[in-house]
Amino acid sequence: MRMLRTGVWLAISLGIVASMFTPGWVLGQDPQAAGPLPPMQVDLVQLFHDGGAIGYIICVMSLAMVAMVVEQALAIRRGALMPFGLAEETHRLILQGQFKQAEELCRKRPSFLGHLLQAGLSEVDLGYAAVEKAMEDAAAQQSARLARKLEYLAVISTVAPMLGLMGTVWGMILAFMEFERKANPQVSELAPGVYKALVTTLFGLIVAVPAISAFAYFRNRIDELVAQSALLAEHVFADFKRAMAARRKAERQAKRKPVPRTGPRPTAG
Repeated sequence: MRMLRTGVWLAISLGIVASMFTPGWVLGQDPQAAGPLPPMQVDLVQLFHDGGAIGYIICVMSLAMVAMVVEQALAIRRGALMPFGLAEETHRLILQGQFKQAEELCRKRPSFLGHLLQAGLSEVDLGYAAVEKAMEDAAAQQSARLARKLEYLAVISTVAPMLGLMGTVWGMILAFMEFERKANPQVSELAPGVYKALVTTLFGLIVAVPAISAFAYFRNRIDELVAQSALLAEHVFADFKRAMAARRKAERQAKRKPVPRTGPRPTAG
């Protein structure tokens, strides 16, 4: 299911990018009737053609980046991590002592908050300390799961400029190879290699800048929502915590209460 969803977003991203860079005659329009294409569109199509194999690799990475950004934008939302009404309904069931029903409710509504509450409810028999520890462990596990998906954006933001640098080096090699062929080559003979070097560098930066920006934004968003979810989970168990504290206090007072003697009183001699 997850692979299908990722494939759908990748197809949508491919359609968006292809529509941006497709000339009018490919879409069925008459080139003479439509007139010349906008300069930016013509330049982009030509750039992709002149970027070579490295340019196409970076283009594929840009499509993957767009798909990941769209998927993360839908996954890292307040409504997705903290479903509306889940905390209130779970709190009501806990007050009624229906812990199994509350755990089943959280299982039916899988989310970040649902995993935290479900982990806490599984340890209610051991007291609030065990509930708190279980929710902390669940929060750490789920946070790592969310952050793990963002690592792909970090990888793209690192690899894309490296590929652009590789194309830059290759283009400069092609440019300086003209000195091997001719002692004094013309500028027009050096331009193709330098041009290719600049094109691949541009492609790498175009992909890296939004990728690292999206990575920073989603990472901060995860930290914010994780903190809010953990605080909300603690509020759900607040009454349970007070009830456990009151029970322990009553037990301590019962232990300190003196036990009356039932035997015969000693008589004076």
